[in-house]
Amino acid sequence: MLRRHSLIGLAAMLAIVLGGSILQAQEQTGPASKKAAPATPTAAAPLNLNTASQPQLETLPGIGPTVAARIIEYRQKNGNFKKVEELMNVKGIGEKAFLKIKALLTVAPPKTSEK
Repeated sequence: MLRRHSLIGLAAMLAIVLGGSILQAQEQTGPASKKAAPATPTAAAPLNLNTASQPQLETLPGIGPTVAARIIEYRQKNGNFKKVEELMNVKGIGEKAFLKIKALLTVAPPKTSEK
């Protein structure tokens, strides 16, 4: 009995250390899951500031719902970002926060459908 509890405790600690990714994987594969979580941006697949949704922006390190909403509001008021450094004009994103996420961002113009 003690050994089983130790294994359960170890599994719980691993889940915490891994950011809950084990639990998220289980939730996504279960029958109750209907929506997949947005993919986390990487340097190889950066997030486009000009097209990103609020849930996508929230996947960035240090960006929560409030700052994500401010990014979208800034984009709506000022038009598309011309360079990623403009992100520091958004309240709540200073140089330190920006440097943490810079490699995960791009500002490619939105794709238009050609006929």
